[in-house]
Amino acid sequence: MTSSARELLKWLAVILMTGDHVAKVIYGGYVPGLSEAGRAAFPLFALVMAYNLAQPGADVGKSVRRLALWGVIAQPVHALAFGYWLPLNILLTFSLSALVIYAVERRESSVVVMTAGVLPFVVDYQWSGVGFVLLAWLGFRTGRPLLTLAAFAPLCVFNGNLWSLAAIPVAVGLSHAAWPLPRGRWAFYGYYVAHLAFIGVLAPILRP
Repeated sequence: MTSSARELLKWLAVILMTGDHVAKVIYGGYVPGLSEAGRAAFPLFALVMAYNLAQPGADVGKSVRRLALWGVIAQPVHALAFGYWLPLNILLTFSLSALVIYAVERRESSVVVMTAGVLPFVVDYQWSGVGFVLLAWLGFRTGRPLLTLAAFAPLCVFNGNLWSLAAIPVAVGLSHAAWPLPRGRWAFYGYYVAHLAFIGVLAPILRP
C-alpha cells in the first residue's frame, strides 16, 4: 500500500465519517446513503493504521500515546455531540488497539488479556473494533490477507449489516495510488475534534 494510498484512504474515511456523524446527531440516527457509506469509515481507518503499525521499525508506543492524547482531548466534544460519555470515542478505540499490538509484540500476556479482553467494553466498536485492528495488523505483518479479511466478520455482526465490506474493494482499488498528496497527520486529529464541536454546537439549531 503506497503512502499516497494510505493518505487518500484516510481522508476518504474522514468524509464518510463526517456524513455518518451528521446523520446520527442531526437527523436522528439514519440518512439513506450517508449511514450505509459511514459503515466503511472505521475499516478504512483501521486498515491504514494496521498497515502502518505492521511496517518494520514502526513506533507502536508513540502511536498509543498520540492517539490517547487526542482521544482524551476529543472526549468532551464527543460527549457534547452525541450526548453520552460511554462508549468512548474512536481515537481511544485506536489507542487501545495499538496498546494491544504493543503488548503482543512484547509477549506481555497479562496486558493483552486486560487490553483485549476487558477494556474494549468502554470504547466505540468494542471488541469488534479492537479485534479488527489486531487481525488486520497480523495479516499485514505475516503476509496472510485472509486474517485481514476475517476481521470484517465480527465488525459486520456488530453493525448488524454488511456495509463495512464496501471498504474492501475501495482499499484494494486504491492501494497502489501514486497521487502526490500531502501528509496531514495533525490535521486529521484537529479536524476530528473540530467537526465534533461544530456538529455538537449546531445540532440543536439544525435538527428538523
